[in-house]
Amino acid sequence: MKSDSPVSELRLALLAFKPLWRSVLFISMVIGLLGFTSTVYMLEVYDRVVTSRNMNTLLMLTALAFGAYAFMEVLEKIRSRMLWSVGIQFELKLSDRVYNAMFDGLLKKQMAGALSVQNDLRTVRDFFNNPALTAALEVPMALVSVVLIFMINPLLGWAALVGALMQTFVAWLLQRASRKPLLEAQRRSQEAQVYAEASLRNTQVMESMGMMPAVMAQWQKKQQAFLAFQSQASESAGGLNAVTKLLQQLMGSVMLGLAAWMLLDNNLHGGSAMMIISSVLAGRLLTPLIQVVQQWSALVSVTASWSRLDQLLSIVPARSQNMPLPAPKGELIVEALTAGPPGQVQPVLRGIQFGLPPGCVLGVIGPSASGKTSLARLLMGIWVPMAGKVRLDGADVHIWDKEELGPFLGYLPQGVELMEGTLAENIARFGDVDMSRVEDVARLVGLHEFILSLPQAYETPVGRDGGLLSGGQRQRVALARALYGNPVLVVLDEPNSSLDEAGDAALSQAILTMKSRGTTFVVITHRTSVLSVTDRLLMLRDGTQQLYGPTAEVMQKLMPAAVAAPAAAAMTPGV
Repeated sequence: MKSDSPVSELRLALLAFKPLWRSVLFISMVIGLLGFTSTVYMLEVYDRVVTSRNMNTLLMLTALAFGAYAFMEVLEKIRSRMLWSVGIQFELKLSDRVYNAMFDGLLKKQMAGALSVQNDLRTVRDFFNNPALTAALEVPMALVSVVLIFMINPLLGWAALVGALMQTFVAWLLQRASRKPLLEAQRRSQEAQVYAEASLRNTQVMESMGMMPAVMAQWQKKQQAFLAFQSQASESAGGLNAVTKLLQQLMGSVMLGLAAWMLLDNNLHGGSAMMIISSVLAGRLLTPLIQVVQQWSALVSVTASWSRLDQLLSIVPARSQNMPLPAPKGELIVEALTAGPPGQVQPVLRGIQFGLPPGCVLGVIGPSASGKTSLARLLMGIWVPMAGKVRLDGADVHIWDKEELGPFLGYLPQGVELMEGTLAENIARFGDVDMSRVEDVARLVGLHEFILSLPQAYETPVGRDGGLLSGGQRQRVALARALYGNPVLVVLDEPNSSLDEAGDAALSQAILTMKSRGTTFVVITHRTSVLSVTDRLLMLRDGTQQLYGPTAEVMQKLMPAAVAAPAAAAMTPGV
């Protein structure tokens, strides 16, 4: 009965390199055959040289043996390069898919962080040249050793087979004892690294408020937990590795002693040479198993990385290629929108509904936790609505190809983040830098003169997370990025939270200028200064739409409540 379960993307990526795998397997078999050079050399020396005492024969056999060893070394180098090539091509084939899955997973909160995904792909790639994999490729020739030992004598064959089974059993015990602590150690190590990186991004806060000792103590706890699990895994593996070495040594002696006993009993065909040869063949049988045991931590690591990557690619589907749509003009329609953060069943917005024609400016106000930022993410197509739609020119913004739609949108999130690069690159969204457009939008937000005053002007690096700029400067650069390319829809979430009076005025002027070009704006704000440029106003409270309409009408409805509050307070006794 055939399974209906689809083949994982990772397996499909491996299958794409079938010709290379066949070549690697063939080379491994040739290397395995050449591995019998010492055995054949020993047989020939005993059979031809010792009996004939011919020096020329010895020299010829030695030269052939050296040639076989040299050829085997060349083949191992070729195999190593081929395996490394497979690893690199495997990574290149999956890198875009894994990056997009990581990006979408973080966006939809379906995964914890990006660091582990990047490390997992690197771990899988590096394993292609790991000794454990090459040992596995040589297992078929190790089985040939068993056949040859059985041909020498069945009793020796069974002894070698029992030894191999014992080594396999030890490997199984090693897997059972060390897998969980090794996986837990990896998880704790990643936690400690992520915590350390997050701490380093807040060095100023930590230093100013004396938080360094407490933060360091928390990091040390995570690091100690990682070391404890690593120590537990090492202790478990250490004892079993000692058993593996003991079995390896015993195997050689047992095979040699058993062969000698059979020789004395006249049951070993081929004479005394077969004693040494059977011992050597038994060693060849155990070699792949021993290499696998020695690389056990790498096997556990790559297995865990493969599993996590496979799970990520299965829960985050590949991006679909939708039919190209005509360029939007900026008509925004929100239809009975109900939504919440990804992964949560409780909505934070319920029944939001409004429409904006091109060139309209909407202000969104409301108390904290009323759902304003959630609305911004939905308008940008970042979150999936539980019900309802957000449409731009009639098309659902969530399913619209973001690479196609992105240039027509502008977004300034509440938490301003710049990427490491120059000012020009950040403003141009890290695409092709059109300096005339970059300078135009910098002038629009009142940033051009400041940038020209810098030694490197537009080529000035902003630093990691824009750390070389002040909060207001970062916000203006992010605003310029949002307005770059004359987008038809711009969503600004608290765009003036870090701006001074001049920056506030520049923001209002930029909105008016872009509005005259037909750009639709949604401006989320707690500060009333920017509301003067809005055409309509939406008030949210507890995730519901309280008021919506022309700005003047909504403000008029809000004014009595604003006046009544201090009046009621003045009439309250004892206040």
